[in-house]
Amino acid sequence: MTEAFSLVRTDQQLQMLGIVVIYVCMSVVTLIMYALDKAAARRLDSRISERTLLLCGLACGWPGAMLAQRWFRHKTIKTSFRIAFNATVIVNCLALAMLICWSLNLLS
Repeated sequence: MTEAFSLVRTDQQLQMLGIVVIYVCMSVVTLIMYALDKAAARRLDSRISERTLLLCGLACGWPGAMLAQRWFRHKTIKTSFRIAFNATVIVNCLALAMLICWSLNLLS
């Protein structure tokens, strides 16, 4: 464990590592949620709401959502969902860019 942290030498590197960990964790959670929703759809069982899936994607889970959409062929046809999903990806990427710029002291 200390070996992993020995690679981190600055506060900026620690912040970037934190961001990566958050994205990986939320992507895994979101991918699992898409898988559960696809399984529920096949069983005609109660589903996870589109709003919940979009919020998980917005909360840094959009890479996992993109993988899930591809792997499970889920939530790829409904135009209103695709537009909303793409908007959440754009908002998340803009927020991430601002966070990185702030972390690197590029924003005053």
